[in-house]
Amino acid sequence: MTDVVVVGAGLAGLNWAVGLQEKGLAVTVLEAADEVGGRVRTELVDGFRCDRGFQLLNPSYPAARRYFDLPALDLRYFAAGVAVAGAAGTATVADPRREPGLIRRSLLSGYVRPVELARLAAWAAPALGSVPRLLHGPDVPLAESLDRAGVDGRLRHEILEPFLAGVLASDDGSTSAAFVRLLLRAFLLGTPGLPADGMNALPRQLAARLAEPVRTGVRVVSVSGTSVKTTDGELAAKAVVVATNPSVGLVRVRAPRMKGLSTYWFAADEPPRTDKLLVVDGRRDGPIVNTAVISNVAPSYAPPGRHLIQATTLWPTSAVESEVRIQLTRLYGRSAGAWNLITRHDIREALPEQPAPLVARQPVSLGDNLFIAGDHRDTASIQGALVSGRRAANAVAATCPGGGSGAAR
Repeated sequence: MTDVVVVGAGLAGLNWAVGLQEKGLAVTVLEAADEVGGRVRTELVDGFRCDRGFQLLNPSYPAARRYFDLPALDLRYFAAGVAVAGAAGTATVADPRREPGLIRRSLLSGYVRPVELARLAAWAAPALGSVPRLLHGPDVPLAESLDRAGVDGRLRHEILEPFLAGVLASDDGSTSAAFVRLLLRAFLLGTPGLPADGMNALPRQLAARLAEPVRTGVRVVSVSGTSVKTTDGELAAKAVVVATNPSVGLVRVRAPRMKGLSTYWFAADEPPRTDKLLVVDGRRDGPIVNTAVISNVAPSYAPPGRHLIQATTLWPTSAVESEVRIQLTRLYGRSAGAWNLITRHDIREALPEQPAPLVARQPVSLGDNLFIAGDHRDTASIQGALVSGRRAANAVAATCPGGGSGAAR
């Protein structure tokens, strides 16, 4: 009998398993898919690396710095700014601290208006303050928070809100303002990037640390106490950890509302842009919330001489591929009609909803040595998934016989 069975080899489950192993427990990890990663996966299609939905790693996440070997990931970074496609053409707005070469273009963009910039800076200021104070302070929906701060100009409606739509998988302004400030903190302190081998390098790095390889292709049918029934038979353990989406229904816990995204991956012979900027639609006229020439950022994502472009929309959407191509043509100023669609990913459960007031810590113990982890128990991010896994590992170690000591945080 193993000490602990972990159901689900996403980031939360894997980090949970690594943490348990570090505490001297024998761990068996079960995964229904054919490889580890959960929602963090990469498909190799005709030599192109297409992540399962457009994803980024922000190296400023404390959990990323603690639990990943960042140099080994060989991160390729986006530029610290955005290209905004508006009615008068495309403008660039960038962080002057990290992109001094783009200062002139930013000043000429028409978006750097002192009054609005000052109001937005004042609204965002708590993001760089005390995290506990931010988490435990008053909280309202994002739209209401921005209205109260008097942030109601082009920076908000043409840059901030379109940018956040892709990050939050939501554009209705209902997300917790405190959560958005947490995300902005990460963007202000670090520049997101992509591992050279794709986002699946993250779960693979964690899985490589386990003494027992993850058992892939094993579907868990039910969990009863500390007994796990699978398509390969039944396993007994001292404790069971469920690190799947709550909608799977293995444990009785209230499932959060999930938000979705669709990502189109296109191949082109020539790049429509040569920079490393994320492109947003200031006109908000079409289904796309963001797009980027991924091969400009990470050349390893495309075969030599080819270029990879991603375009992300909210899910569900009634948009068809032709509408996406029409908007891409406008955003880039050159025809996207001849680009080859490599694949499309519809991620119906990309992120759990984070309404106000933010509840940043959900219980990980369900009693009787049954535990649960995932970004739905923490915050909707890679940071949240990693942290929830280690919180749960501490809880298991504190209660599992022979598990040492510790407490869930």
